[in-house]
Amino acid sequence: MNKTKVIAVANQKGGVGKSTTVYNLGAGLILEGKKVLLVDVDPQGDLSKMLGCRKPHELPITLTNALNDVVAGAKIDGNAEIMHHNEGFDFIPANRTLSAVEVGLVNVMSRETVLKRYLDGIKGNYDYVLLDCRPSLGMLVINALSASDYVLIPVQADYLAAEDMTELVGTVQNIKRQINPGLKIGGVFLTMVNDTRFRKDIAAGVKENFGKRLPVLNTAIPATVRLAEISTVDKSIFLHEPKGRAAAAYRNLTKEVLQIDEKQRRKPADLDR
Repeated sequence: MNKTKVIAVANQKGGVGKSTTVYNLGAGLILEGKKVLLVDVDPQGDLSKMLGCRKPHELPITLTNALNDVVAGAKIDGNAEIMHHNEGFDFIPANRTLSAVEVGLVNVMSRETVLKRYLDGIKGNYDYVLLDCRPSLGMLVINALSASDYVLIPVQADYLAAEDMTELVGTVQNIKRQINPGLKIGGVFLTMVNDTRFRKDIAAGVKENFGKRLPVLNTAIPATVRLAEISTVDKSIFLHEPKGRAAAAYRNLTKEVLQIDEKQRRKPADLDR
């Protein structure tokens, strides 16, 4: 069996489509015959809500329980935190109790690798593990990056959003140097793209400014009403509007993610400049 790929979808800016991407990319990988686990690493629980857990704060078992067991050195028995979705992938929900875990990690030995130690025990059952990160650069995001092979960075087609990406790249540099030398940026890609000239100029600017150092993916996720509805219809875009532009874009993104290893070998991201 091929080595499991753990991919964090991260950007400290909120509202760029991280949860939507994790859901649809996971569904796309299932359609390609892969075994997939989605992990909600955000106390807001947005991904969990999209996947049908409308009241994640009422869930008795979530990622919080698993991480607390790792910190306590307790044996994890049965993995009751892992749920199954009707589109074929497994997922681990999160809720606001995860915020307490993040605060508590400050005093934990090897606090940056708690999530990695947990995932190391379960990821062998999957081809891909996708981590939906909270919009910050706090300890939960550091844990996600420390556990990952790659990070995907969705960037809204907006000048300020593109500027904000620089801080995240700096965090990835530090984690690569100090904690996870195998961490790579798998790709930067644009979200919420419309057909205005301004947005097209921003898209061109992202490729011009960041493409020299970082892999900028060809896929651009369009801003569509159907994609915005994903958060309330309990369906990925492949079921909600399979023939639409957004579904086509996420099919393309899925194919690019499947090719990341090859792209990294050809043109590794130079994070040390």
